[in-house]
Amino acid sequence: MGGAMLAAWSEHALAESIVVVEPSKRTAPRFPAATFVTSADELPADFSPDIVVVAIKPQLFDDVLPGFRARIGDAAVLSVAAGKRIADHQRLLGDRPIIRVLPNTPVAIGQGAIGCFADSRADESLRARVASLLAPLGLVEWLPDEALADAVTALSGSGPAYVFLLIEALAQAGVAQGLPDELAMRLARQTIIGSAALAADNPDTPASQLRANVTSKGGVTAAALGVLMADGGIFDLYRDAFAANVARAKQLSG
Repeated sequence: MGGAMLAAWSEHALAESIVVVEPSKRTAPRFPAATFVTSADELPADFSPDIVVVAIKPQLFDDVLPGFRARIGDAAVLSVAAGKRIADHQRLLGDRPIIRVLPNTPVAIGQGAIGCFADSRADESLRARVASLLAPLGLVEWLPDEALADAVTALSGSGPAYVFLLIEALAQAGVAQGLPDELAMRLARQTIIGSAALAADNPDTPASQLRANVTSKGGVTAAALGVLMADGGIFDLYRDAFAANVARAKQLSG
């Protein structure tokens, strides 16, 4: 995720200078405009960032962050560390503005859905700066309460997996009706791509109306939707799935 953000900032020249701490330096050749170091000890003597991005695995949080506290001055923190609350960041990095960013994998192609929560120390100027940094990655939505972060993760963070599962399910259903495997997969992929593009092209039209536009009364689509929308069908399944997602997130965050 950090690499996707770095790519966008490099491409759009959104940062005056970028210093990346990357233990293996494996991403250095892709971003020659950035300065790469392998640890906090290698940071330049004149290192004085205004924003520090935390893009590390949550299990490394307590081991990695304390080493940067004394090196980042009063910089604000923009964090994509999954499941880590504002309080977790304050504990390790001190009293400073913290903004949690909840992206999903389509940010890699500039089509992400990104939830953000800023603590009270982040003023409007900082929020605007962060919004401009994230804009090339996709849709940016600000959350009124950090407690909503797990719900955002359940919806958009994990959402791409649900869509890929839907493609898989559509293709398998087509195969069950006699379609060759590869043909069924091509049709399933394009159906999702085209439907998403149609929804994007009609942002003011509710999804329920777009669905109705495809559904003739008593027709074949209506017959299929009668199965999908029955009790215990897709709406109930998604509610149960989201509840499981949020419950697991709370377990992992302690």
